[in-house]
Amino acid sequence: MAVSLVLVSHSHELVHGLKKLLEQVQPDVAIAVAGGTDENDIGTSALKIKDAIESVYSEDGVALLFDLGSARLNAEMAVEMLDGNANVTICDAPLVEGAYAAVVQAGIGGSLGEVADAASQAKTFSKLS
Repeated sequence: MAVSLVLVSHSHELVHGLKKLLEQVQPDVAIAVAGGTDENDIGTSALKIKDAIESVYSEDGVALLFDLGSARLNAEMAVEMLDGNANVTICDAPLVEGAYAAVVQAGIGGSLGEVADAASQAKTFSKLS
C-alpha cells in the first residue's frame, strides 16, 4: 500500500481535473477529492473532506493538499473529526505543483513525511516559473 492523497478545492471541477492528471502520472496511488460545497457551489465542506479522507485512508497515511486558506480551516476541522490516531498530514504546498510532487513520491513508496516534504518543496519550483 502507499500514502494516499486528498485534494481539497473550492472548485469541484478543479480537483476532479487535477485528480485525472495525477492518475495518469501514478495510477496506483489512491486519490480522493473534496471540491465545492455539498451543493457543488464554490466553497469547501469539512464533512466532504472527512469523507474523502476516510475513502482512501490506510495506515501508510494520507497527505492532504488544499487550494486556499479557508480550505485549510475545513481540512483541519475534518481531521479533528477523525479518530485521534489518524495518520493525516495537511501539506503547506501549492495545490497543483504540490500534488504532482506528492503523487510521484507516494508512487515510489515514500513515507508520509517524504510525500509531505516533496509537496512542500514544490513551493520552490512554482516560484521559478
